[in-house]
Amino acid sequence: MPEQSPLDLAEGDPFGPHNLPYGVFSTADEPDRRRVGVRIGGHVLDAGAAAHALGSPYAALLAQPSLNALLAAGRTAWRDVRRALTAWVTVPAHRPDIEPLLHPLDSVTLHLPYEVADYVDFYASEHHATNVGRIFRPDGDALTPNWKHLPIGYHGRAGTVVVSGTDVVRPSGQRKAPTDPAPVFGPSVKLDIEAEVGFVVGTPSTLGTPVPLGDFREHVFGLTLLNDWSARDIQAWEYVPLGPFLGKSFTTSVSAWVTPLEALDAARVDPPTRDFDLLPYLDDSADEEPGAFDLRITVKINGEVISEPPFATMYWTAAQQLAHMTVNGASLRTGDLYGSGTVSGPEVHQRGSLLELTWNGRDPIELPTGKRTFLEDGDEVTLTAWAPGPDGTRVALGEVTGRIVAAPGV
Repeated sequence: MPEQSPLDLAEGDPFGPHNLPYGVFSTADEPDRRRVGVRIGGHVLDAGAAAHALGSPYAALLAQPSLNALLAAGRTAWRDVRRALTAWVTVPAHRPDIEPLLHPLDSVTLHLPYEVADYVDFYASEHHATNVGRIFRPDGDALTPNWKHLPIGYHGRAGTVVVSGTDVVRPSGQRKAPTDPAPVFGPSVKLDIEAEVGFVVGTPSTLGTPVPLGDFREHVFGLTLLNDWSARDIQAWEYVPLGPFLGKSFTTSVSAWVTPLEALDAARVDPPTRDFDLLPYLDDSADEEPGAFDLRITVKINGEVISEPPFATMYWTAAQQLAHMTVNGASLRTGDLYGSGTVSGPEVHQRGSLLELTWNGRDPIELPTGKRTFLEDGDEVTLTAWAPGPDGTRVALGEVTGRIVAAPGV
């Protein structure tokens, strides 16, 4: 019998032709040559080589060491390339050209797929914000007065965004518990995760010109899973009166794969009902296209599921975050990345951080490797997710994994 083609996928494969996320890879025989790849099942297609072999006008765009050229090309190019890729992996006549350009996923090295320009992180889950408020302000209002009027965010450090699989070095810094007489310096003892979704900007915007809600899909290429590692003890001491700094900036992990927005059309849903009318630049009540995404996230520590946060519950949408991020005239750059903020649902098992799951260490979680309040050296955290796809399929997002290693000198 002839050998089965890598393009003959099992029924329901979440990385089928309806998905086709983009990444960047290298091979063992050419470790220094990075290329744009597209995942199909358990293989990676060399997109630039495929475009060249089939005479695509986008061959030069795809024959790049990162996704930035494709990101900058704009929505028409995004649509055309995706349409071509779908044909290349589904039309039988293309198989002789395509099959030799498929690499088994476990035989390649995956890299950060785009050059990150700026990084912004938001705080868009009402459930997460309410839990954090109750933990730190038990006698006050859980939400700050501005929370339901605007998407709260902070500017992070683009240079420490790393690809899935990169070790996370435990950060050191100042910390001071409320009962301590003075701050001390040392490795964080409250190292945490934040299960998030990141959005990758393609088309830039002009300085001084806000991006309206309706232009979200003209600028945002796709999304990716994101883990915003957080040193809660460092953060608690430093962030009054300003925002997060060293407690966040040491590492942010993202998936090696970017899922294009068009792959998630079947997953679009209406956002939760809001309590009052928003200011016009954030008001999406008349939008014909639902603004939220139904993504089902799973969080594992050392292979054990600890949480399943639902992204559809997020109060602020990615389009509103983009509009707010630029309403003052701040411009977008190709490769900008912005995070949703921790994704948490209304139930305990849907909380997207250990801060919430353990209620700041009060209620340890049980793992086969022992109880946890916060992360220990050697712990490996993995985020996975899927979304409803066309005709009952599932669209899988690329996982993001990181393993905690000890602080230097410890």
